[in-house]
Amino acid sequence: MRASDWIDRFRRSAPWSRRHAVLLVCGGSYFAVRFAQVIVGPVIPRLVGTFPVSRGKLGLALTGMWIVYALLQLPSGALADRFGERAVVVTALALTACASLVLASAPTFPVFGAGVVCLGVGAGVYYNPATTLLASEFDVVGRAIGTHRIGGQVAGVVAPLLAASVGVRYGWRVAVGIGAVLTVVAGAAFLRTSSHTPPARPTASLEDLFDPGPIADLLARRHMRYTTFLASVVEFVGMASMAFLPVFLVEHHGVSEAWAGFAFAVFFGVSAILQPLGGWLSDRIGHDRTLAAQLTAGVAGYALLTAPVARPLAVPAVVFAGAAMTSTPVIQSRMLDGLSAAERGTGFGAFRTVYLLIGALGTTVVGSTADLAGWAVAFGLLAALFAVALAALVPALARPR
Repeated sequence: MRASDWIDRFRRSAPWSRRHAVLLVCGGSYFAVRFAQVIVGPVIPRLVGTFPVSRGKLGLALTGMWIVYALLQLPSGALADRFGERAVVVTALALTACASLVLASAPTFPVFGAGVVCLGVGAGVYYNPATTLLASEFDVVGRAIGTHRIGGQVAGVVAPLLAASVGVRYGWRVAVGIGAVLTVVAGAAFLRTSSHTPPARPTASLEDLFDPGPIADLLARRHMRYTTFLASVVEFVGMASMAFLPVFLVEHHGVSEAWAGFAFAVFFGVSAILQPLGGWLSDRIGHDRTLAAQLTAGVAGYALLTAPVARPLAVPAVVFAGAAMTSTPVIQSRMLDGLSAAERGTGFGAFRTVYLLIGALGTTVVGSTADLAGWAVAFGLLAALFAVALAALVPALARPR
């Protein structure tokens, strides 16, 4: 018997092999999508030299991308219910690749701005169907979601490095174009690895899919309200931290920009490394117990950051803060466990739309608070939000399992 025959027999006899291959490809796809988004920020200084445009207009284009990204969470879930997760994921990767090509070849800033918004469309469509696909593949989904999200975290570290190296040598257009290449490769791998997924609601009309009544009923459920609150707090804190943690360390603690950049990398690295562990723990000891530990780390981390501590103590503070950010896959698996298979597309999409829109306020609130009352109060607010979320979790922990 040839080696290829042994491999084929092994694949057929190992029920875990295909689903883990799908998980691997989804992680790579999320890396590609996130890379295409993140790469835009680091090349902004070079864009100013190419297009006669202010930094304010560039920032407005990026804001538009994230708003579109948030608003498309519900439609992407509903479309997955109607057409199947596989078809929607492939469409999202194709849209992301096309948007990256538009960015890389844009002759004027309006075209570039339109490409940035289109990038938000492709990225916004991707995550929900990919996550519900993994939920259908794995009986316990926490660790799968945590592993899937590593792709996005790694992209947040890799994209700035490539933007610096490739952008300097070949120009920003080549750097941005890498996003198109990655998403095309990811799409091809996804098509080859995944199989057709039957839609949960194949006969539903678009009017039925977007009927506000059932969506409102889903959002009104106690489980969904409570889980959405937890997700909103974590997203709010996470968005504020990604925007202001380096400048907070420089201005509040007086460290150098290089040291602040190192601490920021630690923040992302801890989050990336510990996300699968958080998902695994939630599968083993329960979502709420795992969340209690993660929220406690958040309270400790952000409270320690606001204190007038020496530089060595700022490192464990950043580690604790990064560990708290690993609660996202636990919260998402908690939500999915409260939805039936037929509700997961629309319900998960509505859930993500709400908490992403609320979380987007984090940069505005924390930035304004820092202007009015200083960085200690602004980051103290983040510690207080985690404390409120932890207190709200106590009744759930007290209930018998």
